[in-house]
Amino acid sequence: MKSAHIASTLLVAGMLISGSQSWAQRPAGAPQAPPTPKADSPIDLTGYWVSIVNEDWRWRMVTPPKGDYASVPLNDEGKKVADTWDVSQDGSCKAYGAGGLMRMPTRVHISWAGDNVLKIETDAGQQIRTLHFNAADLPPAGTPTLQGRSLALWEHTLPPATGMGGPDMRVHELGGDLKVVTTDLSPGWLRRNGVPYSEHAQVTEYYDRFPTPDGNEWFVVTTVVHDPTYLRGVGDFVTSSHFRREPDGSKWHPKPCKG
Repeated sequence: MKSAHIASTLLVAGMLISGSQSWAQRPAGAPQAPPTPKADSPIDLTGYWVSIVNEDWRWRMVTPPKGDYASVPLNDEGKKVADTWDVSQDGSCKAYGAGGLMRMPTRVHISWAGDNVLKIETDAGQQIRTLHFNAADLPPAGTPTLQGRSLALWEHTLPPATGMGGPDMRVHELGGDLKVVTTDLSPGWLRRNGVPYSEHAQVTEYYDRFPTPDGNEWFVVTTVVHDPTYLRGVGDFVTSSHFRREPDGSKWHPKPCKG
């Protein structure tokens, strides 16, 4: 699904490893530290964004009834767990873990918490995700949480062939996306009616930003929840969620989840 991302990332990595100095145009003989993830970002995801629910309305805008897990590839064990849900659990924080959070009708505020950590805050459920670009900075493994441990990577793509490869090419002229892999998750829900993912789940996300002809800016996050415990087949549940940029935080009103 992301073969184009992988191919372009390998190509850029090869150019960097080859020793080309054109990326930063640093003077000959002057050693320079590699750019920080903040400085190296090919797209700017910071700011306030609102979720645009243009699909799966019945599962996202309202809490579905018990037993409505259509389109989720649950195995028999997953269905058994989902069928234990009842309406008294509506609003539980289990629906706001990393496996389902970006699918919520929510606003998000994205900002840099230093040069190596990108922070995502949501008003729905009042959650905070921290995306670490350096593995050494990740919290210690072994203590599962709703948002888990997230390792981020910029995937750079090359510009069109015209002008490519000249000595004046800069990092900021490249495109790309953000890849995030999240592990160490506590059990959560893919939907607010208790459709489960387990503590063995891994969430992989790809964030892409793009403009539209009407002058708006959007990002789309493609989310792959891999769970061998409750999902059948290859164990993957794949969704794409869209967000439109807002001019400011005037509509930002966080509300906590329950327990």
